[in-house]
Amino acid sequence: MFCYHCGCQLSEHDFCTACGADVSLYKKIMYVSNRFYNDGLEKAGVRDLSGAINSLRQSLKFNKNNIDARNLLGLIYFETGEAVAALSEWVISKNLRPDKNIADDYISMIQSNASRLDSINQTIKKYNQAYAYCIQDSKDLAIIQLKKVLSLNPKFVQAHQLLALLYMDSEQWERARKELQKCVDIDRNNTLTLRYLKEVELMLAPDENAKQPAAKRKKDNTLRYQSDNEVIIQPLNVREQKGGGVSTLVNIGIGLVIGLAAMYFLVVPSRVASIRSESDQIRRDLGEQLDAKTLEIQDLEGQVNSLQAELDEKTQELENYAGTDGTLSSMDNLLAAAAAYLDTEDVDQAATNLESIADSVVIEEMPESFQRLYNTLLGIIGPGLAKDYYNEGYRLYYNEADYEAALEQFTKAVFYNNDNVDALFYLARSYHRLGDFNNANLVYDDLIERFPNTDRAKRSQEFKNDMAGSQ
Repeated sequence: MFCYHCGCQLSEHDFCTACGADVSLYKKIMYVSNRFYNDGLEKAGVRDLSGAINSLRQSLKFNKNNIDARNLLGLIYFETGEAVAALSEWVISKNLRPDKNIADDYISMIQSNASRLDSINQTIKKYNQAYAYCIQDSKDLAIIQLKKVLSLNPKFVQAHQLLALLYMDSEQWERARKELQKCVDIDRNNTLTLRYLKEVELMLAPDENAKQPAAKRKKDNTLRYQSDNEVIIQPLNVREQKGGGVSTLVNIGIGLVIGLAAMYFLVVPSRVASIRSESDQIRRDLGEQLDAKTLEIQDLEGQVNSLQAELDEKTQELENYAGTDGTLSSMDNLLAAAAAYLDTEDVDQAATNLESIADSVVIEEMPESFQRLYNTLLGIIGPGLAKDYYNEGYRLYYNEADYEAALEQFTKAVFYNNDNVDALFYLARSYHRLGDFNNANLVYDDLIERFPNTDRAKRSQEFKNDMAGSQ
């Protein structure tokens, strides 16, 4: 562990032996960060990926420069199918430690394989398309799209969860359980997966512990005993009648004859009539069912033709979807900007892509991983570009008095570095010179609020007063 003040190796003392700085609290923070990292490493080893993510995020809260924790977090994101979040963590790690960083190998592994990069792009597009289908209540198309996503990336946990949720909505509980079981195989303690799985198990295995009323046993007057492997049951209090054997047989024979005669003359005819009536009813029911099935088949054929036409239309829309949806095209532009900068360090191309993204979507409404990667790239290339744009705007403002061109340059300078008070001041002055008092007032107010008690703030207040007096 090294001193945060002078960079020397720390000893067991609570102060730096080189510069004398108090490092007791610093050591505790580093120990806590390393402890969370070790906890995340242990959870990742038993595939508790959700728990590992939480521990590694806590580790980075205490020490954002913990390269091992950041690289491991990227690996876990990649394992759960979130490639954009993984790339974001690795890019940050590379910028924190440019040399001897295994994040270089991870990034190269993705960039060197064009098919894998294309597969990642296709996965993002298709998942977003499936999500859009869910919002549009086109659940069958969403299921088809999610199956394509999982064929490209079988470990995409969020896609498995969304597919399971669609199966649950259509009451296909067994299929939902299979998808959730795949999620459990990837991430054992994902809270959302376990909650869905609990609901599915309740539907597949209802409570079988309901108490059934106990049948009352009648006391029987019998004697039971076992002889070898047989159980002998002998009735009690039964007396045998002596004699009368012949009369008994005669009575039995007479009873049989009377029973047969009654059955032949009374039971058989009514039974035959009943069977004929049932047979006629069955034939009528079958005829009605056959007619209903014929109509149903015709209706289904019409629906198949309609669905086929709709599928063709949606397929055509899907092919053009990347050009019409700002979210997907912005995701492509962001990945292209990251790839351009990492491959060639082409700042101009990366800047062009970032400006295109800012014009097409609201950055604050995008996913957290998207915002982190976007802000990381902006933080890398922004300061240099902001300085160049400011210098060019300053030249146009004073040397050529071209306030419209200067306004454009100062706007870009503020976009890449919003904390540049000089760029903010001259942006307001350009609006002022061009007669756009509303925008000038907005920029003056922003500068006065964020940089009070500065010369630029005082000058901004003076110009605001001048504008108020001239209007």
